[in-house]
Amino acid sequence: MRFSIALIAASVAAVQAGVFTQQTYNDISISGGVAGNAEQEALAVFSALDLNNLAAADEDDIDFLKSVNSICNDAEEEAFNPAIDAASGEEADALQRGKIKNKVLKLEATILRLMIQQAQGDDVAADMAKEQKKLDNNIKQDEDEAGKASTFLSFDATTA
Repeated sequence: MRFSIALIAASVAAVQAGVFTQQTYNDISISGGVAGNAEQEALAVFSALDLNNLAAADEDDIDFLKSVNSICNDAEEEAFNPAIDAASGEEADALQRGKIKNKVLKLEATILRLMIQQAQGDDVAADMAKEQKKLDNNIKQDEDEAGKASTFLSFDATTA
């Protein structure tokens, strides 16, 4: 009997654990390759999240999404911006396309976090509208550059 109760408790704990695992920035980065498909690439990073049941997401999922936003911001400020400033011509353009893809990843994480919070009863409509506008703008910039090279930059950071 004790074994059964322990097994049930372990199963419940496993079900309630977050769906994301700790990952490095380099593992989740979508900045490389070509521009034009950043939205789909970003959503693939977060595909473990059940979009049909966001209310069931837990604090670990929210923490993961917050950390994606944070490390993408850090990569933008500490890697992309200096590299773009130091480059010129197509090299700078490809870095800028990578930076835009990085922004799409960051903003998708933010939107998903806000969607979870909304599904769990928080009033985040104003924040969601503001962040969605930014996301839409960056998706459009990415799509406008479709098929052109996008530069990946390695960055040393880890999600929650």
